[in-house]
Amino acid sequence: MTLSRLELAIGQIRFSREYTQSLIADLEPSDWFRQPTEGVSHLAWQVGHLAMAQYGLCLFRMRGRADVDQSLMSSGFRKQFSKGTTPDPDPSKNPSPENICSVFNRVYEQAMLELPTFNDLVLDEVVDMPYAAIATKFGGLLFCSHHEMLHAGQIGFLRRLLGKAPVR
Repeated sequence: MTLSRLELAIGQIRFSREYTQSLIADLEPSDWFRQPTEGVSHLAWQVGHLAMAQYGLCLFRMRGRADVDQSLMSSGFRKQFSKGTTPDPDPSKNPSPENICSVFNRVYEQAMLELPTFNDLVLDEVVDMPYAAIATKFGGLLFCSHHEMLHAGQIGFLRRLLGKAPVR
């Protein structure tokens, strides 16, 4: 059985999300803003960043803005978890872990709803910087799964620093 490029990308995105979900499933809300050592991020920023990035790579970059986007995440959420932002360990200056997970899940569900509607012509459309490796919309979808696995590694490291057992 040969998978299409789109099926391959969606399968990789699903795999990385299932893995990330397994890493955060047993974490307590009190763990989300702990920075176990100086210079290390926290779980809330990692998960919020993944939601923001998946929105950008799988939805916005694929089809531009849509009416549904306002219900996925606020512009403040996107700005707080963008690349280069500094995680704030003060829970009062962050969305709650429940809110972050809700955005994380809504963006993923919307991506899984919309991605199957795109065809090869759309996948081959060239994108402007920033991009990783391939300057097409297909390249952005592949990077989405790679990006999530990179941050899953950081979440796994944070788990260990918080005294949690490894998942794998």
